[in-house]
Amino acid sequence: MAYTDIDKPSDYFNTKLYTGTGASNSITGVGFQPDWTWIKNRSITANHHLFDVIRGATKYILTNSSNAEATDSQQLQSFDSDGFTVGTNGNVNGSGNNIVAWNWLASNTTASNTVGDINSTVSVNITSGFSIVSWTGNGTAGATIGHSLGTTPSMIITKSRSAGGGWYTYHKSEGATKFLQLNNTDASSTNSTVWNNTEPTSSVFSTGTAFDNGTTYIAYCFAEKKGFSKFGSYVGNGNADGSYIHLGFKPAFVIIKPSSYANSWLILDNKRNTFNPTNTRLEADGSGADYSGLDYADFLSNGFKIRTSNAHPNNSGGTLIYMAFAESPFTTSTGIPTTAR
Repeated sequence: MAYTDIDKPSDYFNTKLYTGTGASNSITGVGFQPDWTWIKNRSITANHHLFDVIRGATKYILTNSSNAEATDSQQLQSFDSDGFTVGTNGNVNGSGNNIVAWNWLASNTTASNTVGDINSTVSVNITSGFSIVSWTGNGTAGATIGHSLGTTPSMIITKSRSAGGGWYTYHKSEGATKFLQLNNTDASSTNSTVWNNTEPTSSVFSTGTAFDNGTTYIAYCFAEKKGFSKFGSYVGNGNADGSYIHLGFKPAFVIIKPSSYANSWLILDNKRNTFNPTNTRLEADGSGADYSGLDYADFLSNGFKIRTSNAHPNNSGGTLIYMAFAESPFTTSTGIPTTAR
């Protein structure tokens, strides 16, 4: 019996906290050379800035905005062997500011994928179930894009690069007839023009006419891996003794989004809160600084438990989706159990 696919999750995903300097700043301690880095200044109102190996280090997109990709040589300047280097821009390196960077490893290289109807450029890590995919839309209903994961993705987050547009997001719990948008609070919507009502496969995902002809796109694709990542849903009970969500691992990072009602994409992690309750949040669709007004959840050895009656993560009868990555598996590949924090 395989207890986990990955014994050391921090080899593939890691959260790094750092203090801005206002001058060129080499951030180390990530543990690998990241291919996707998501940075948020925690101290001030500031956008979420995302960088990846396919688009190039100096190019960024914003989860809380529909803006097209932009370039700034004073934001993320390079991906390095144990982290990354940031320049003088205050959003990613404001002097004295507390900043968080969430980092994922793909392959540190790019390759062509010609499996789908539209050729794509990918950086993929099959072991951890993560790929970055870029392509140019053709405006055709049902056009397929190769993702290179080798297994069916559970979540796909997309953004137009060369033009403004929403963050169309697929989640397996909602299915391909619906979509969410990372840049807003809306509940899930039913619309065949996004995923063409077609579930992704182990080799491709399908797009509809919402993906415009001639526009370039980026996608972050995730396949579930035992003991490392999980994507699912739960139903809120409106009680401070909230739902327990079984993951099979101790979480390091969790995003929660109501799908049946409107509310923000709640981001929790184990570095901004090193012990329970996890009460410091950021919102992917908002620019606000860290907020610690509520006890949102306990991170446990095998999952997380909601600890607030607040509707944000726990509206009674509401459906909420989540994505989660591990700090450690509940049981290692050799059968050794881990413990709650």
